This record gives sequence, C-alpha cells and structure tokens, in this order.
Amino acid sequence: MDLEFNKNEDAMRISLSQLRTRLDKIMLGGGKKSLERQRERKKLTARERIHYLVDDPDRFIEIGAFAGYEMYPDEGGCPAGGAVAGIGFVSGRQCVIVANDQTVKAGAWFPITGKKNLRMQEIAMENHLPIIYLVDSAGVFLPLQDEIFPDKEHFGRIFRNNAKMSAMGIPQIAAVMGACVAGGAYLPIMSDETLMVEGNGSIYLAGPYLVRAAIGESTDTETLGGADTHTAISGIADYKFPTEESCLDHIKSLMSKFGHAQETGTFDRTDSLAPYKKEAEIYGIFPTDPAKPYDMMEIIDRLVDAAPQDGRSSFEPFKEAYGKTILCGYARLAGWAIGIVANQRKVVRSRKGEMQMGGVIYNDSADKAARFIMNCNQKKIPLLFLQDVTGFMVGSRSEQAGIIKDGAKLVNAVANSVVPKITIIVGNSYGAGNYAMCGKAYDPRFIYAWPTARIAVMGGEQAAKTLLQIQVSALKSKGKEIDPEEEKRLLEEISGRYERQTTPYYAAARLWVDAIIDPLDTRKLVASALRAADHNPLIPEFKTGVIQV
Repeated sequence: MDLEFNKNEDAMRISLSQLRTRLDKIMLGGGKKSLERQRERKKLTARERIHYLVDDPDRFIEIGAFAGYEMYPDEGGCPAGGAVAGIGFVSGRQCVIVANDQTVKAGAWFPITGKKNLRMQEIAMENHLPIIYLVDSAGVFLPLQDEIFPDKEHFGRIFRNNAKMSAMGIPQIAAVMGACVAGGAYLPIMSDETLMVEGNGSIYLAGPYLVRAAIGESTDTETLGGADTHTAISGIADYKFPTEESCLDHIKSLMSKFGHAQETGTFDRTDSLAPYKKEAEIYGIFPTDPAKPYDMMEIIDRLVDAAPQDGRSSFEPFKEAYGKTILCGYARLAGWAIGIVANQRKVVRSRKGEMQMGGVIYNDSADKAARFIMNCNQKKIPLLFLQDVTGFMVGSRSEQAGIIKDGAKLVNAVANSVVPKITIIVGNSYGAGNYAMCGKAYDPRFIYAWPTARIAVMGGEQAAKTLLQIQVSALKSKGKEIDPEEEKRLLEEISGRYERQTTPYYAAARLWVDAIIDPLDTRKLVASALRAADHNPLIPEFKTGVIQV
C-alpha cells in the first residue's frame, strides 16, 4: 500500500482509540464510587443487568451511549443520558432494552434521558420489536423540570407510547429493580407484565416525605409501594423475586414463550457472503482530509456481499453513466437485498463534458437518486444511504437548470419512502444534502456515524467566514473599528466553536445519530437493522403527492 493509505489508516486508528477512551469513561456511569455503592446494596449496574439478560453480550448493540456527552456541565453531567439502551437477543428474540442507570443522579430523568427513551420506543414501534424496561429511577430531574415535563416530546410521551405500543400488539415487559417514582410509576403499569425485586423495587406516586407533607401520614417505602404491597394488596405488579438475577431469569422465560409472527420475511434474504475486497482496507481508503476526493465504490465493495456467480461485488449500478455524483444500485449485504444511495466523492465528468465535484448533488444526480428511491419502494427493497455530501450545486447555471426543483423531487422521494431506510454518515453531511441523503429529520430506522463524520449547515471554513462578516458588520454599525489582528482572533474563535459543533460527538450527544461506530462494524450494524426491520410486515402504500417536473 502507498504512503497516503498508511497515513489514512493511522488517522482512523487514532480516531477510534479516542472513541474507545471516551466510551470507557461513559461506561463508568456516575463514577467508580457510585458503582461501588450500587453493589453494596446488592444491586447490579445497568450494564450488568443487560449483560445478564441478553443471550450474548457481544451481540448487544448499544444506542445512545454518547447521549448527553459534554452537556449539563453545571449539573455534573449525564453520562449516556442516565440510561443504557440498545438492541439485543433474549431467548432468541430480538428486542429493545432500556435500563435506567441509578449511578447517574439516582437515575433521574434529564431532558436527554427523555429523548433517548422516546428514541428507543420509536425503534420498537417502527420495527415491531418487543421492549424490556429495567426500571431504577428517582423520576424527573427537578432543576430541569421545565425542559422534560410538559411538551409533546417530553416525559409524558413515554406513557402515550406505552399505550400505543400495546394497541399495536408490541410486547412490553417492565422489571422494577429500584425506585419508580411519581409519573414514572405509570411506565411499568402500562406494560404488559410488571416484575419487582423484593427490598429494592418500589412503585409509588409520592414517597414517604411527600406523603407526610401533603396529608400528614407517616409511612415507609415498603408499605407505600414495595413488592409485597403491589403483588399482594394493590395487585399492581404481577411477580416478585428475591434477587435481580431471578427476576431477569423470569424475563428470559417469558420471552422464550412469545409466539413467532407468521408475517415475517417481508424483505428478501439469501445466504450471506463476505465482501470480495478486504473490509479492513476501509481505514486506508478513507482520507484524513474531508475535502480530499476518493472513490466511494471502493467503500461499497468492502461493505456489500460478493456476488455468488463470479465472486466480485454484488453491487449492480443503476444509471451508471448518468448523474455520477450519486451512486445508486442494488446489492446484497449479509444476504439482505438492499438499494444503496451513496455520494461519490471523486471528481467526475458528465457525458456533456461537464466536470462535476465529488460530494455535490447536481441536477442529474438528484433526478437519478429520486427515481431509484421510487423504484426501491415499488419493489419493497430497503434503502441504505451512505452520506458524504457537501450540498447541492450552486451558481447561476445550476439555478437556471432548476436545481431547487430537482432537489425537491429527491427530498420528496426520501420523505415519502415507506421501505426501511438506514443511514451511515461516513464524512460530510452539510445543509440540504443532509436532508436529501436521509438525515435524522427523514426518519431513518437507524442512523450511525463514523468518527470521520461532520454534520452542519455548511463547511466550517465557509461558515466561519460568513459568521465573521456578520459579527464585524454588527460591530461597525455600533461605531467600532476592527483591526486585522482582532479580526483574525475573532475568526479563530468562531472557527473553533463551529468545528466543535460539527463533530460526531456533538451530534451523538443530542441523538442526531444513534451511535458513533467503527467503520468495520458497518456491515454488522446494517445487517442487524435489516433483521429488526423485517419484524414489521406493515408497509404502507407508497405515495409522493405532487412531484416537481
């Protein structure tokens, strides 16, 4: 391999080392002392509970590990959003699992905690996956109650989703392993079955102190809402267990008895074949400089299955000679049939002789991608988007050719697509290009980012210079003159702030992406996403409404 390949490979490994270091810190939850206190009370940690519950911890796919990352500094932070969540297999059934982390502010709900829980419920609803709640929470984090309590996408939406999922026939199991307080008490009771651990598990609308303050009654936690109270007196809970392990064992037993939906098998699948090019070479192919061109086909050939007939790539290009800045085609990944829409990052030449910049969406590429997406919906083929997009082409020539019209056509097709969509942000994800390539706002079933991802309204250099011009103009309007040194300092300050906001960590903290992943895990995660999507046989009729022509 050449020097450039080795340089790229080293840079990717450094990025992944940084990713693992940050994840290791997040996995400590509220810190080592908090973890020790949890074990002193004979309680497992949130991660230990999940590892005990799932068939194979190595197959558990964590979602939202970076939720809350570097947010809430005044409150001491909120690692992983105060909850551990993801998709795993329990008794052979793929399911969603959400576990409150009691070591983080007693499992209290921050605004990001609510957003993360809603995201997990959304995944369960979209894919018809059973969901298991491992409850251990002190309720809403009161200092931020106005940001978590009353709005449509706040805390109350959790219980609305409980009811909706029940009506959809999606199984919900709740195990109360610690406190379950106030409004949060509705979550386990709105689940299909409620399990409680003796001694530690409790469910009540108001704790002993609040009861005494409100009505003058002196009582204790066990009398108010312990396992005995709710299994023998109120009838709220269905089972009680002496230990967490026995409680989790019963969940495994319940899951093993679930019926198998007859309608599964919506999407086509054959035997999985390894890619015909080495996956590990992705590290060396992807450039360190986000502006540097590369051939996206080299990435695709290392993600998709080999073709059984000749051992080469299974990717079959659609309109290969037209709209070359977006690659579209059919392929198989881990045996699953998929349609791929990917930004081509190398400079290409159209048949009309026009040089086109890689990563930019032109009229012809927008037109092609829209048509391909509609074809995949017609044929019930899931879509995989590989994003490295700097936006739509600008300038008088492009505007006069109707780039807004063609872009609208593509956005319409993505927005109205009814087959499962999975998005991987490998590099740039700027402006309306993010929308056209199925960004978070366009309901991908799952959305992941490589450590090399950059998500913003525009590139950092252009944005910083634009923001500088605005700031300098504002200062001049107040009669303040800016010398070149001050202007340079302002530009550096703006650039630094903007660059921090474009990183995948900033995006993952706010759940704009589900996780930051090792590029070599892309195949595994897409395959898991497709398996999850295959549980839901309900595909609405595909309609686009008015299409611009």
